[in-house]
Amino acid sequence: MSRYRGSVCRQCRRENIKLFLKGDRCFSDKCSFDRRGYPPGDHGQKRSKLSDYGMQLREKQKIRRIYGLSEKQFRITFKRADRQKGITGTNLLSLLERRLDNAVFRLGFANSRNQGRHFVRHSHFTVNGRKANIPSYQLKKGDVIELKGKSKEIQAIKDSLEAIVRRGIPQWLEIDKDNFKGTVVNTPAREDITLPIQEQLVVELYSK
Repeated sequence: MSRYRGSVCRQCRRENIKLFLKGDRCFSDKCSFDRRGYPPGDHGQKRSKLSDYGMQLREKQKIRRIYGLSEKQFRITFKRADRQKGITGTNLLSLLERRLDNAVFRLGFANSRNQGRHFVRHSHFTVNGRKANIPSYQLKKGDVIELKGKSKEIQAIKDSLEAIVRRGIPQWLEIDKDNFKGTVVNTPAREDITLPIQEQLVVELYSK
């Protein structure tokens, strides 16, 4: 599967918003977005007015980059959300939030979604006592995410848990830091997702 290998800071600058893709670095003075808050490239400082289609496309790209999905993965997720009952945009965000790699990040076991994806792929976590190494695994209410025995000694995970106070944990999740365990206490509601996202623009884009 192809994946983006360039500078993730360029993605924040392209979307004109801090996406917090590099964990603690995004909160420091080294953040590229704070130092150069304009799009990358020779013409980055010459912003032009976007058309309706341009706004929809940029919103789709922003959400895709926040959650670290390829174009194909995002389209598949959208189709799944569209088939479900309810509001398609809200369904889409719920599916993205309930990905295992995102939940690992939200619980504070990783300082970015990319790091959370790395930990999941290397089988550091179990879900309901079973091995789970698929980042896109869809969690449901009642699922228990737990760090494996030897993995509890990983310093990066310990450091990330100590810094979780800065980010906070959404209400649909519950963390037991002492036992390196997290629980899905509910399905994420729209108000639980505080990211600056306009999912309706994505629905309009795919409805054409």
